[in-house]
Amino acid sequence: MRKNPISRLSYNFLLALASSVIGTIILSWPLLAVFIQLQKTAALVHQPLSVIMHNYTQLLVYLLWPFEKVLKMTNFPTSPSAATHFYECKLLFQLALVVFLFGVILSGYAHWRHEKHFMMLNKTEALILMLVPFIVLPFAMTNFDRFFVVFHELLFSNTTWLFNPQTDPIIDVLTEGFFAACFACAGVIYELFFARFLLKGK
Repeated sequence: MRKNPISRLSYNFLLALASSVIGTIILSWPLLAVFIQLQKTAALVHQPLSVIMHNYTQLLVYLLWPFEKVLKMTNFPTSPSAATHFYECKLLFQLALVVFLFGVILSGYAHWRHEKHFMMLNKTEALILMLVPFIVLPFAMTNFDRFFVVFHELLFSNTTWLFNPQTDPIIDVLTEGFFAACFACAGVIYELFFARFLLKGK
């Protein structure tokens, strides 16, 4: 299987993407707490930090847990439009979770069978995949607002991601700065995923 670089590249690229998504979702919880404090957004929604974080936890549980069918944030109303967008996000996050779990199981099985070579990358292959984020990095850094819009237009076929703070006040704490930090975390996790191949000298 070592002679098939496409399968190795595809496997590692998809697992790196899934890992960056799952890792960022986990890191988003403490990140949000930090940004609420720094940007003082709690005052906008007239709720203390603890209440906001409780509601964000409810949102994360809905997005990640397949058996949670209805989004219910205790202190934040959700419009039908926002509920549609969160449901679409739920499908994407669960797809990432399935890919991540499948990749971890496959990796564990390969290690158990002493056949992990089929998923190992050499330095050149790792560097190639590490360069992928740099295609969009200049655009994201110079105009994140426009990058955020284009990202959603490419990923979603509707405009339900355009929240109205009057009907969906949760958007007042999910600020552009918070989302920018989440994208940065995803990029770092993605790069670290491939950096391990360089450190192993493969």
